[in-house]
Amino acid sequence: MFKKRENVTEVEEGKYLSPKFNEKGLIPVITMDVKTKEILMHGYMNDEALKKTIETKEVHYWSRSKNKIWHKGEISGFRQKVIEMRIDDDQDAVWVTVDIGDGSSCHVGYLSCFYRNIPLGKINDSQKIEMNFKEKKKIFDPKKIYKDEPNPTKI
Repeated sequence: MFKKRENVTEVEEGKYLSPKFNEKGLIPVITMDVKTKEILMHGYMNDEALKKTIETKEVHYWSRSKNKIWHKGEISGFRQKVIEMRIDDDQDAVWVTVDIGDGSSCHVGYLSCFYRNIPLGKINDSQKIEMNFKEKKKIFDPKKIYKDEPNPTKI
């Protein structure tokens, strides 16, 4: 679908998009909020999701838990409108800057999927590392929005 990767110089210095998908046909995507500059989430795209994102200017991911294309916000209404897309030097990772309006990106209800921080310093017991919540308030109630949809988090 995209330009074939033919040589390092073309991939690193060339003007044509030739993404490198992993052995499962996926490329990692990091998504950032245009207003707050916060990282909202990390996901994956396959070639079709990348193409749809480029064409529609709304983010589409590959859902590993549902094994299908996932148009972000199709259930919640919290669409991720693309402001800018970038690809790294060897074209194996994508960075998308989005506008989510007054919405959210996390299925748990927080603004960002990265709503906790990990304390730094000496570890006394790795079984008891207590994280701190950076976001104190959820943007929405997941039970009301997603109703009977299965939770994508797997144990």
